Amino acid sequence: MEDKAGRRWPAPLGDRVGVDASAGQIADAIVVLWKETEQSLHPIIGHLGVAALYNRSLYLTAADYPWLAIGHQGSAASVDPSALKAALAQQAAAEAAAGGIALFQSFHDLLANLVGASLTDRLLHSVWARSAGASPAQDTSS
Repeated sequence: MEDKAGRRWPAPLGDRVGVDASAGQIADAIVVLWKETEQSLHPIIGHLGVAALYNRSLYLTAADYPWLAIGHQGSAASVDPSALKAALAQQAAAEAAAGGIALFQSFHDLLANLVGASLTDRLLHSVWARSAGASPAQDTSS
């Protein structure tokens, strides 16, 4: 799966959905990924920290994908995967994937600005590099 610039997306979205996935399947994969990301990061930056980065990412990404503003209507102190899922599922599959990829990239960039790119990659690798079907406790990177 590629982003708008034509780069292959290294995060797990490409490993979790096939090229022929529906918008609903893409939305499901993205929501699962956000839940796993929150679960992985909350011991380090807290639920409020994850929510702040997520909501800021939604805000920034909505400049290019205005329909993502629908996913930003929840509390600023929480991640609202149901609103995100609804926003994604209403799009064409390619648009849903592009918006999801852009959202993950915004989140990655914001976190990298706070803690550095190397630490960000290490923190997110356990979730984002996991292949489809691997359980959250497994690290398939080795």
